[in-house]
Amino acid sequence: MSGKRAFEEQIAALEALRQAPAETRVVPLRKALTHRNNFIAAKAADLVREFGLTQLAPDLLKAFDHFLENPEKSDPQCWAKNAISRALAAFEHQDADVFLRGMRHIQMEPVWGGQSDTAGTLRATCALALVQCRSLGEMEVLRHLVDLAGDSDKTVRAEVMRAVEQMNSSTASLLLRLKALVGDAEPEVLGACFAGILQIDGVKAIPWVARFLGSADDKAAEAALAIAGTHTPEAFIALQQRLDRSHDLRSLDLKSNDPWFRSVLLSAVALTRQDAAHEFLMSLVQTESRDAEPAMEALLRTRPSAEVIERIEKLVSGNPRLVRTFATLRKQQS
Repeated sequence: MSGKRAFEEQIAALEALRQAPAETRVVPLRKALTHRNNFIAAKAADLVREFGLTQLAPDLLKAFDHFLENPEKSDPQCWAKNAISRALAAFEHQDADVFLRGMRHIQMEPVWGGQSDTAGTLRATCALALVQCRSLGEMEVLRHLVDLAGDSDKTVRAEVMRAVEQMNSSTASLLLRLKALVGDAEPEVLGACFAGILQIDGVKAIPWVARFLGSADDKAAEAALAIAGTHTPEAFIALQQRLDRSHDLRSLDLKSNDPWFRSVLLSAVALTRQDAAHEFLMSLVQTESRDAEPAMEALLRTRPSAEVIERIEKLVSGNPRLVRTFATLRKQQS
């Protein structure tokens, strides 16, 4: 109990620093960063970041080195290293070495039935932080990022794609396109690729990303949402065209008429936030088409104005089924 009480008191003392004068924070935080308990050191690193105490960057680096030694015992779950890397990234620390070490770190810890790598978050954080290191040229940064493109952790792979996006160059766009074409077992990784391509290349890349809509699966859903995220008229046109093709009942591709994928497309149309897109969805509700209910749901998910909600309510007033759906959706949002 005494150990637990001491731990709780130390955490409380760190929390109390939020109300303490700024000039009194440095000394206790510097001391806490050297604490052998990784949770206390992590708490201190988070507060260093929160308070913007860039003068403690050398102390953060020393703590990082310490918790890389015998890491399974000194820093289980990578709590300290994660917090320290977040702080250094927030301070735009320019020494790439610390981030490169973090990107290479794998920490296997025992779990039920075997072992699990707990350093995925650390590798992802350091990959994103590496981009801001001005001492490295673009190609050098990209070479290091490519090394993690096949990481076993899907979150790392997705964050690496976002880091590539931040390079904001034609080379970065080509790497993202290559990864999208090669594919990934996790749709969210491809989603990061699609979003990055559109961020770098703009609306001219919408037709290229729209090619992936044809599969009508999770990968296509990520492509649809990435296109919608551009919030452009071109996005609405591309999504509407895909809807029109999937509406063709003569299509031999049964997945094209899958209700789930059509609802994804309708949601993406709504997320373009284009007036024409909202009018299109309204027309589906008004004509009581087979897409009326998912179109209504897509509209309501965008948190529309009271005027739009009132308009939808009037459109469905003559159809008991749509009235019930409208009431259910409104209740879910309340």
